Formats: sequence, structure tokens, C-alpha cells
Amino acid sequence: MRVQEPPSHTFQVDLRGLVDLLSHHLYSSPRVYVRELLQNAVDAVTARQRTEPDAPSEIRLTVLPGALRVDDPGIGLTEADVHRFLATIGSSSKRDDLAGVEVARREFLGQFGIGLLACFVVADEITVVSRSAVDPAATPVEWRATSDGAYTVRTLPADARAEAGTTVTVTARHGAEPWFTAERVTELAGSFGALLRHEIRVVADGVTTTVNRTPAVWDRDHPTPDARRAALLTYGYETLGFAALDVVDLDLPLVGVRGAAYVLPVASNPLERGGHRVYLKGMLLSESASKLLPEWAFFARCVLDAEALRPTASREALYDDETLAAVREALGERIRGWLTGLAATDPERLERFLSVHQLGVKALAVHDDELLRTMLPWLRFETTAGTLSLAELARRHPVVHLARTVEEFRQVSAIASAQGLGVVNGGYTYDAELVEKLPTVAPGTSVVPLAADAVVAHLDAVPADRELAVAAFLAAARARLDKLDCDVVLRAFHPVTVPALYLDSREALHERSRAQAEAEADPLWTEILSNLRSTAPRAQLVLNDHNPVVRTVAALTEPELRDTAVDALYGQALLMTHRPLRTTESALLNRALGDLLTWAADQTRTREA
Repeated sequence: MRVQEPPSHTFQVDLRGLVDLLSHHLYSSPRVYVRELLQNAVDAVTARQRTEPDAPSEIRLTVLPGALRVDDPGIGLTEADVHRFLATIGSSSKRDDLAGVEVARREFLGQFGIGLLACFVVADEITVVSRSAVDPAATPVEWRATSDGAYTVRTLPADARAEAGTTVTVTARHGAEPWFTAERVTELAGSFGALLRHEIRVVADGVTTTVNRTPAVWDRDHPTPDARRAALLTYGYETLGFAALDVVDLDLPLVGVRGAAYVLPVASNPLERGGHRVYLKGMLLSESASKLLPEWAFFARCVLDAEALRPTASREALYDDETLAAVREALGERIRGWLTGLAATDPERLERFLSVHQLGVKALAVHDDELLRTMLPWLRFETTAGTLSLAELARRHPVVHLARTVEEFRQVSAIASAQGLGVVNGGYTYDAELVEKLPTVAPGTSVVPLAADAVVAHLDAVPADRELAVAAFLAAARARLDKLDCDVVLRAFHPVTVPALYLDSREALHERSRAQAEAEADPLWTEILSNLRSTAPRAQLVLNDHNPVVRTVAALTEPELRDTAVDALYGQALLMTHRPLRTTESALLNRALGDLLTWAADQTRTREA
């Protein structure tokens, strides 16, 4: 028994609801109506010129009271075309019939078939009068539609439009009139159509203004490379609003990209990767496109015209696909080549660039040994010998000690410098990774983690008789600081002005953090944290036997004064590390200072008496 198929039905589209969806969820602003009108006009001209290369191409926007008229000498439409393409939501003459899908992607701007529908965001009525260039016998046809979804189609006398092409008139709905002023239309046409290949003119109040300059600045002939660079920089300032530190020419025909990358004149946030101005086939897509450059190139903003990139449905952003990934890789390679070229030919410009954007280059060099080798003489790092390049550091110190945090580096910087120890501060972004790669690009150099015992080993031991003479003092000092998980040793080192050096390992730092958390936790967490107690080496307070203050304190016989002085030495050494003090450490330092002041005041009164 044959099963009878159920009857089919056609979707009913609520045009008002669809327009509301477009205006509130697809398009970011009603301003896109000018782009849609320009897009349709440009595609019509492009379609005609495929068979008539010498056909006219000027597109004219005429501002009328409460309306905008767009005239193009394009391919036009027959009555059948009007019914098929203008009255069918989602259809596109450009994509399907005129050129085929793949050719359309290369030659036409519109790819989603929304077309004039977007104009209802600001319009109550749209009128299209068109004459086909394909069928010379076809008469002009008029299509008139309103925002409630109704439309009419009628043929016109042959003299209603003598030439092939299309005229679109958009009448503003109530409240949308500000989008139809001469100033607004000129601004929008100039913004969206700045790089279109066809001449775009706006006629308002009897004045005709050409809003685009063709060809684009990067496609023009310039007498010299310097003249080209100056022209690109001027264009970047006019377009992006800042005076670029430098410009990188982006001529990548293999991926269909032409344009320039502009180096920001000030340091930028690595998380800010947007701000690129992107055109697709000359039509503005976005003024704040993202993901166009690799993450490390956050110091540049691009203005470019692309052929093959895929826009989102709103045509206001790029679709993140394999094509965009390939373009991003190619653009990154071009910027990388520019950096390498500066290092070889223009070190002065490279120095100016690195003074602002060294972080971006370091980010790239982490993943690129060849670039790191090229940039080795230029990238600067904080070391115990001052701010140096890795190349200079390797020449001075075959063994490089790496401090992984700023705190570790500051603990030893003054002492290590005086002892000739090569320590580099790896606490800044990318620095530790780059220093660790040093042996791969500078053979004969080794990099070792900074350790407290390595620093102490470079300090001079005191004579045995001196150690014996102060043994009682050292025992008392160790007992005093035992509750702070700190040991005390005596060494002789320079500079003499430093009385004490506070050293600890990362393990000791973690143990102190755990102990502090344990002290502040509730009973349950106290028990858990106590089970995590570490047996790591304790911190060390290294007293400088060359320092007069240390010698004076070591000779004190009054226990209470001696303990206060040890607390003061400990607190001063902590301050030299530039790390935040714990509550107990701040209290100890304040108490020691107060006790010393009290003792000094008592001594003064005693002498006066």
C-alpha cells in the first residue's frame, strides 16, 4: 500500500520581524544601509564589465529631501530578474547566475543574498528602476516595496530609462531622517567606499563630491622608496589617527592582500589585538577587525584590502577559518622579515622601535631561534652588570645565573655585581624563556638557576679566629631569628656599605607562604597545611664582616640591645629585597626601630645627667 505524502507548505516571512532581527542582532548600526546600496551598485557594474570591459563605471549617490537615490550603469535587471532576485529573500543574482559560486567569491562583494532588505532598517519604501544590459530588447522595469512586506512590479515605457543600469531610491521612515543628511551620506559613502575601484560620487545641494581616491596609496607609483614610505605614513595618520613609528609594506599577492602595517608610537597591551581596518575588494568590512596578525605582533595596526577573506553574515567581521589563518601567518612572516631587515640595514630605526616595543619582539623570539640569533645584540635584559643584551652578557659571563623572579634578582643584585657574578632578571615577561635559550644561539654559554648557596659561595669566608671570636654573637642571632625560619652566617663581601644580605630559595619562600597561611587559617585548614610542612632549606641572613655596623653589633654584650640590633639588621636586609613585608616582619622592624630610639634617648639622658 502506497503511503500518501503529506502536502508541502511554503514558509511565511514576517518582513517587519525580519528587519527587526537584522537591526538588533545582525548589523551593529543602521549605517550599513549605505554599504548595501554601494555593494549592489558595485557588483552590478562588475558584472557588466565582465562582458563589456569599456562599460561606464561611475556610481552616483544623490541626497534628496528625506531620501537617497543611487544610480549605477551596471548590468541591470529584466522583469523576470526582479521577481526572482528582489522579491525572494536570500537569493542572489551575483552568486548563482552571473558568475558561479567560486567566481562570485573572487569578483563580487555580496555573498549572502540579503541585499536591499537591510535598507528597511532605515526605510519605509524602496523603489528600484532597472534596465537590463544583457537583453537589449527588454524594457525598463520598476519594483516598489514597503516595509510591511508588500511590493509591486510594473514595466515602464522604453524612454523611462534610456541606458542600461539601475536606480535605487530609498525613502526614510519616520525617525531615520538623520541617516539621510548630506553630511551623513557623504561620510558613510567615503568610509565604506574609500578603496572601491569605481568612482563614487555624492551629489548634495548641487555640489558633487568624489569620496574615493583610486588607486589605493599602496597601488600607486612613487618616485622613490622613501617617497612611498612617506605616502604610506601620511595615509596611516589620516586613516588611523596616529603618527606611526614605522610602516611595513604588505604586498602579498599569493594570499590576495595589499596594504600596510603601522607600528604604534607607544607601548601597547599584548591583549589588545584588534583595531585593524580591513577592506574586502575595496569595500570597508571593519574598522576594528581582530585576529588578523599573530599574537606577538600586538604592536602593529593594519590597513589592508583583501580578496579571499571570508566575511561573517553581517559583513562587519572576518570569519575565523583556514584562509584567515593562512593570511595571518603570511602577514606575520612579512613583519618578521621587516624586523630582520632593520637589524641588517637600519640599526638606528631598530633601536627606536625596540625602545617602545621590545616586548613584542621578545614574544616572537621565544618561538623563533633564527630571529633570536638576529636580535641577540639588540634585545636588552636587566642584569647585575646593568642593562645588557644577551650577546654582551654571554661574552662577560660564560655561566649565567637566572633569577626567575624580580624578588630573587633584587635580593642579590648589589652583592652579585660586586662579586662579578652574572645574574639576569628573568622575572619579566618572556625574559626567562629567552635566557634559557641562550646556549642554543650562543655556544659555550651555560645557564643555571640562581641559588642562594651559589651566591654565598662567591662571598669570602672570615678567618677562623674571627669566626671563633663572634661565635657567641652568631649563636644568639641564630636563636633570635629561628622563629622566623632564618639562619645566620658571617661572610666578608663588597660593597662594604651593605651590612646584611637576605637570601632564600623558592622552596623557602613557598614554605614561608605556607606557614603564614597556616597561622591565619581556621582549625581545619591549619591541620591540612601543617601536614604540608616542607623540609626545604631555610632563608639566610648573611652578615657582612666588612661593615662597621655589623662589627659594632657583634661586639655588644647587653643581650636585649644585641637582640634589637639583630632584628634591625634583619629588617633592613628584607627592605633591600624590595618585596612586600609580611605582617610579622613589619611589626618586628617597627619594634626594633622603636627600641633603638628608646635606647638612644636613654643614653642621651644618662650623659646629660
